[in-house]
Amino acid sequence: MAATVTPPRGMRDFLPAEKARREHALGVIRGVYSSHGFDEIETPVMEDASRLHAGLGGDNEKLAFAVMKRGITPDDLTAAATSGDALSLADLGLRYDLTVPLARFYATHRAALPPVFRSIQIAPVWRAERPQKGRYRQFVQCDIDIIGEAGPLAELELLTATVATLDALGLGGCTIRLNDRRVLQGILGSWGVAEELRERALITIDKLDKIGTGGVAAELRDLGIVDDGADVAAELEALTTADWHLYDGVVPPPTWLDRDAYADLLALRQTMPHAKIEFDPTLVRGMGYYTGTIFEIAHPDFGYSLGGGGRYDGMIGRFLGQDVPACGFSIGFERIVDLLAVRDEGRPRSVVLVYDPAVEPATLLKLKHELVASGTRVRFERRVKNARALFERVTADGFDAVANVTLETTDAASLAFRDLTA
Repeated sequence: MAATVTPPRGMRDFLPAEKARREHALGVIRGVYSSHGFDEIETPVMEDASRLHAGLGGDNEKLAFAVMKRGITPDDLTAAATSGDALSLADLGLRYDLTVPLARFYATHRAALPPVFRSIQIAPVWRAERPQKGRYRQFVQCDIDIIGEAGPLAELELLTATVATLDALGLGGCTIRLNDRRVLQGILGSWGVAEELRERALITIDKLDKIGTGGVAAELRDLGIVDDGADVAAELEALTTADWHLYDGVVPPPTWLDRDAYADLLALRQTMPHAKIEFDPTLVRGMGYYTGTIFEIAHPDFGYSLGGGGRYDGMIGRFLGQDVPACGFSIGFERIVDLLAVRDEGRPRSVVLVYDPAVEPATLLKLKHELVASGTRVRFERRVKNARALFERVTADGFDAVANVTLETTDAASLAFRDLTA
């Protein structure tokens, strides 16, 4: 008995109908992003291992797939085993996100780019995740980024383009959750968390929606980051209910609230009066490179984020030696694509020509040429006994009509099409 043949764990094949749904969604996303003034770029699937492991990617660096150097010797293997440094055997790695490659791209090509560069990147990334529902080892990210704009216009453009994209995909009614890394630093400071432990503390707080306030407080205590888990749990519980009522110029602000950061977030909210925007001081975003504003998009019908991003002003300076302001947003493509149906508008008419075996290939190609020239998508299918099964299959593949091709068929005008959608 033959063994089952499947893709590697955490990776997937896509049948034609699934691929069509994905391409439809990607087309919508590209179109809206482009209309908002963003330009698409492409970067290699691999980057230097030193860049991928430069301390910018948070926990995702631990999930990077390494690519081994060529010509590794037994001595190299022994040295790596002795030192415990397996990465010494790798010089490249598969990208785990699109932001680190973008920073390298900008550092490489900045002389050819405008002072404020608005980029689109839509491409697969790879992480050595533990495969489970909704979590894959290969998945597509859809990023827009603005480099060179230090003011709030960058955040406003990103949020506006993202909301417009989700509306175009039929996922309107979203809520924008806002926070700022300066607010998080104030919270950690109020808990007495040492500076060198704060990034690790944020990794734990980022698990809040999975393990709850008690779980976060217990982990912070077990890691030696805080002394009293009970107090932290109580404060976290209060933070989860915080909103724009925290400080209005009359009500005294909490001691942990960074007033400048809060004022910046409030200004964003006031500039987008038609969007539903919430202040969430517990929002972290797991990547270690964020430096200021961070945001996520939530939908009332789904218990998970549809995407997120933030400001990462310090990253490009790691490559250039001088800081360049940057801000980006990534749509959670794999989370939304299965929610979408392929729309009929704009899709070409698709027909199947069922031909008798005796029909000459030249005749079939002549018919296809005529139909394709008129803007029709055409597929050939050999006549079979079970026509019903054939019709069900091609209908599932998105074809609209079927016609028989016999020895008497001379041109496309003589074809009698049967509607498969009725």
